[in-house]
Amino acid sequence: MAGPKTFISYSWTSPAHERWVMDLATELVEKGVQVILDKWHLREGHDAVQFMESMVVDPEVTKVVIVSDKRYAEKADKRRGGVGTESQIMSGEIYKKTDQTKFVAVLSELDEDGAPCLPTFLGSRKYIDMSSDDRYATNFEQLLRWLYDKPMFVMPTLGEMPEFLKEDTLPSPTRSKAKRATELTRNSAASAPVAMNNYLESLIAALENFRIDPNHKDFPQAVLDSIDAFLPYRNEFIEFMFAAAPESGPKLTQVLQRFFEGAIPFMSKPPSVNSWKQWDFDNFVFIVHELFLYSIAILLRYERFETVAEVFDFRFYVKNDQKPNEAMQPFSIIRQPLRSLEAKQQELRRVSLRADLLEKRSHGSGLQFESIMAADFVLFLRSAISEDDYHSWYPETLLYSYEMHGPFEIFARAESATYFKRLSPVVGIANKEELETLLGTFSVDGRAGRWLPRWNYHSLNLSGLSNVAKLASRP
Repeated sequence: MAGPKTFISYSWTSPAHERWVMDLATELVEKGVQVILDKWHLREGHDAVQFMESMVVDPEVTKVVIVSDKRYAEKADKRRGGVGTESQIMSGEIYKKTDQTKFVAVLSELDEDGAPCLPTFLGSRKYIDMSSDDRYATNFEQLLRWLYDKPMFVMPTLGEMPEFLKEDTLPSPTRSKAKRATELTRNSAASAPVAMNNYLESLIAALENFRIDPNHKDFPQAVLDSIDAFLPYRNEFIEFMFAAAPESGPKLTQVLQRFFEGAIPFMSKPPSVNSWKQWDFDNFVFIVHELFLYSIAILLRYERFETVAEVFDFRFYVKNDQKPNEAMQPFSIIRQPLRSLEAKQQELRRVSLRADLLEKRSHGSGLQFESIMAADFVLFLRSAISEDDYHSWYPETLLYSYEMHGPFEIFARAESATYFKRLSPVVGIANKEELETLLGTFSVDGRAGRWLPRWNYHSLNLSGLSNVAKLASRP
């Protein structure tokens, strides 16, 4: 397929500048661009003015590159010579057309103050700076992308309105209590703990409204719709945690313990139900897991390591008729599989629909997805140290860790021995050697003792993400 037909306009400033333009034109031709240049296409006896005008207005010439230096800007503004003629034609074309994609200025020179040398008619337009060797190398790709209409950044496809906005609804029943708890907590008011409990108790009560009829004709879609409808409640919870985390202490630890003790039962059958399927409560399995991930991620963001360690040390009191002697459960009970979405996951050819949902829902949450992954990674390490394989935490979001090119921030900072000492209780280790020993128990084939989480051809880079080689390596 033929490349874009492109006319290059420039000033005969000097032999060196003409050589610069010809070198640029040659490089573009080598990249498939059909370049029209006076040196190559204007022959003796041709009408120079007619040639220039035809190049600017010819509909087959889809792109015009204006190589602008100080001399070009002067000639264009004073309407002198061929440049003056071209600039008159081009300025008319630029101003009368709504399509602004045909013309671009390429800077080959800056003025004495480092400002772009541009004629007046191009003064407000974006340009491509190739005025120095380092900028040339970097921005040549930018020029190619413009010529081929292949921008580096492309707007994503417009999605659909979220389910929770499709119907006119009253404000969530938790909103006023969430706002009050957030404000009082942020202001360190004496009544903040009571407001916290009131809000979180109302959130637990609101979960009852999200139960799904197990006989729903499309149960997997009902799970996804329920998860989507919960988003305003989740965002209220995140805002509350952002207010509570900076000044967290024993009070917040206890509040979170009681909240999740109230939420965890929604992940399994209520006492009144005698017949059920394992996936009947999958919307709650996702919702409670997501809330816990955000709680840990926000606490880690504010480096509330003592609070995180306390949450991990606590057991959650969860009544279980089938196992009455195991009422106190580790935090790993919060992460359970989403069986109802397995068929849809295969249908969509996704490695983990749950990870995809968590990544997508992180947008606009106030937290980078990397912070969510860091929390998942810490949970994974801590459960590997303190729990058996049956109670292990599966780090769902780390499917996306292949996009990372270094350790998580908290582990990068833990190169400092002081910082590492603060972080260690969170992971549940006393020293770097204990972490090295733990990491050595994981392998892709499980022969080292534990299976390393793996998604298709990607597995966890435990050493890289934990920065283990550099931990506590400086004061």
